[in-house]
Amino acid sequence: MNATVKPPVRREAMRIAGKLVTTDEMVEVRNPYDNSVVGLIPAARPEHVREAFAQAKAFKPKLTRYERQQILQKTAELLRDRKELFAKLITAEAGLCWKDSLYEASRAYDVWSFAAQLTIKDDGEMFSCDISPNGKARKIFTTRQPLLGVISAITPFNHPLNMVSHKLAPAIATNNRLVLKPTELTPLTALALADVLYEAGLPPEMLSVVTGNPSTMGDAMITDPDADLVTFTGSVRVGKHIANTAGYKRIVLELGGNDPLIVMEDADLDKAAELAVTGATKNSGQRCTAVKRILVVESVADAFSKLVVEKAKKLKCGDPRDPETDVGTVINARSASLFQARVDDAVSKGAEVLYGKRAEGALFHPTVVDKIPYSCELVHEETFGPVIPIIRVPNDIAEVIRISNSTAYGLSSGICTNRYDYIQRFVAELEVGTVNLWEVPGYRIEMSPFGGIKDSGLGYKEGVVEAMKSFTNVKTWSMPWTA
Repeated sequence: MNATVKPPVRREAMRIAGKLVTTDEMVEVRNPYDNSVVGLIPAARPEHVREAFAQAKAFKPKLTRYERQQILQKTAELLRDRKELFAKLITAEAGLCWKDSLYEASRAYDVWSFAAQLTIKDDGEMFSCDISPNGKARKIFTTRQPLLGVISAITPFNHPLNMVSHKLAPAIATNNRLVLKPTELTPLTALALADVLYEAGLPPEMLSVVTGNPSTMGDAMITDPDADLVTFTGSVRVGKHIANTAGYKRIVLELGGNDPLIVMEDADLDKAAELAVTGATKNSGQRCTAVKRILVVESVADAFSKLVVEKAKKLKCGDPRDPETDVGTVINARSASLFQARVDDAVSKGAEVLYGKRAEGALFHPTVVDKIPYSCELVHEETFGPVIPIIRVPNDIAEVIRISNSTAYGLSSGICTNRYDYIQRFVAELEVGTVNLWEVPGYRIEMSPFGGIKDSGLGYKEGVVEAMKSFTNVKTWSMPWTA
């Protein structure tokens, strides 16, 4: 199967505790490539959000670890068996190319499978108390319990399946209840995932999915009195609004990135160029961990930029449904126009476009831009598209680190060097959450900790292990214990 056949328009309903709920006002979901309507979703109002939270709060999950493990693993297997069906949905609503959509669907299997495995692992700790003259013959034990209230989960457009999975799987693994609000741009995949979870045996009261946008539902997802924790992945602007609005709630904010790939003078330039092009263009460059800036030292910059252009020219950009396409669309034409304006601005400040085409609707072709001033908006802000931006920097590691740290973001980084003294300094001094040696900034597994500092995030990191911690309360208890 591939995505060349258009799916029918899906007229969807919200899932509130498993019940299908519609509204008179509907929101169109459009295919970014041809602007056709691929779905219609309800425009939730605050009362729908309130109902979802109230029903979730009234339900007290009593699933054993074994039962949770079975639901999570069954979900993983259903996603694996329906990988191409989910990939078609992702391509239709997000404009991601077929290759990227298939990859996303396969990643989701890992999230659910890892969560299933971790569910059966006891997460308690034990502390001996006879470790000082002030101690006693006792032991202290900890156990993790689900939150008293409900988790409010808000997800973005760039990973319609995997980002949602990273909210839902750890929550279900820890016996929590959720209300999910996927972005109105790509909600169809999330609704299909909810149906898979119900099919796998999840009590429907544990998961509701509300749809629409803030114009009709306002801040209900952030301010509901039954929400114990708000977990959000998306823009810095919205993340800071949530932080200012949520009140006395826990918040986990996974925000933007402006991730550098740093190429030093000793690097294998062909390998570095491959990482640069792949890291900047996969998922149409719409990853918070995509390569957003390539800092290459002057002594190798000419040779490196030629290799980058050679590799960029091999990419096919076009119809996302074509299995041969390497780069599909960005999320909409408005975003493509913004990226084009930023490229034009950089050129006006001395940068050179070595390869690329003008934006065409939501198609933004891989564009190699060299000699960019590091303070240009193109590389100083997060440009969420397949630009391949080269910044030439002095052959001075201290200056490289200073320029890398000069933005408000601090998510991830990739390093191309074999010098151990350089590696030590990059790990110690780069203001980021992740440093990957000879890999793209976005490299991780679904279980490992993931998150940033500065404007890139607040609260617990993501990754299944860290999310399971953040979605629980720790209860401590002790008892007499003689040796």
